[in-house]
Amino acid sequence: MLKQWIAGVDLGGTTTKIAFVTMNGEMVEKWEVPTDNSQQGRNITGNIAASIEEKLRLHGQTKSILAGIGMGAPGPVESQTGVILNTVNLGWEDNFPLKERLERATSLPVMIENDANCAALGEMWKGAGNGAKDLVCVTLGTGVGGGVIANGNIVRGVCGAAGEIGHITSVPINGAPCNCGKTGCLETVASATGIVRLAMEVVIKNDGDSELTSAYKNNGSITAKDVFDCARNGDRLSIEVLHEVAFHLGFALANIASTLNPEKIVLGGGVSKAGTILLNLVKDQFDRFTFSTVKEATDFSLATLGNDAGVIGAAWLVKTAYENK
Repeated sequence: MLKQWIAGVDLGGTTTKIAFVTMNGEMVEKWEVPTDNSQQGRNITGNIAASIEEKLRLHGQTKSILAGIGMGAPGPVESQTGVILNTVNLGWEDNFPLKERLERATSLPVMIENDANCAALGEMWKGAGNGAKDLVCVTLGTGVGGGVIANGNIVRGVCGAAGEIGHITSVPINGAPCNCGKTGCLETVASATGIVRLAMEVVIKNDGDSELTSAYKNNGSITAKDVFDCARNGDRLSIEVLHEVAFHLGFALANIASTLNPEKIVLGGGVSKAGTILLNLVKDQFDRFTFSTVKEATDFSLATLGNDAGVIGAAWLVKTAYENK
């Protein structure tokens, strides 16, 4: 079995990442294919199957080398059946039978999990989690995702929606609207989109001399990266924005840690590329709001696997299923 590979798939709204991974978690090859959302997403599983077959052919291999396919998909997942309960960006109807469709297209066993959960599993197995069995992974990107691992197992909840950290209410009064339909979600202040919104608010309110204001006037827009770069240069407005972000994220993580008592909290996603300038501010707020026993037991770190976390975590699903047969 150790000689077999696993196909790890990280399904995104725009692109789908695929990798062949060994049973030891080593990457054989990784690549991407466009996610075809047209015609209610009817081509997505067929395109993934065709791409896997083509790569196997180029490696001189047949499907027999694959122990199975693990996939991380956006949205709540019914893990036993592999049904996606609802999706926003893929064109599928609610309760889409993804496992069944992909198994039909590939003639291989398939395991489906939420994409943020797969990223958490990847970091636990081969990344910043370093084997920790109690771990919270927060993915800071366009939105805010989360995966919770307790005693080595993903916490899924009754309908696969556990770990939706981005939809913790962080601003209970006068919060900004969230795509989920609520207001004041953590995602509205701690995602790349939220950081840009906060930055625009402070730029509009402060018409004085500021590197962030200059960036806006020169480019006609602001990115989260602009905020981080300006903050490193000591820009007052950018630092103000990051303190606001860190307050809400640190506060939310403190409450999560007080509930779960994790060994590690890992920050991943594009926003985490800000590095220690964000991590240190978040840790300060976390320490402020967490009682001493949990505070002293929790390590913070930045994710190390980058875009590979999802495919490696998806591969872990298949590896573990085979080991537990």
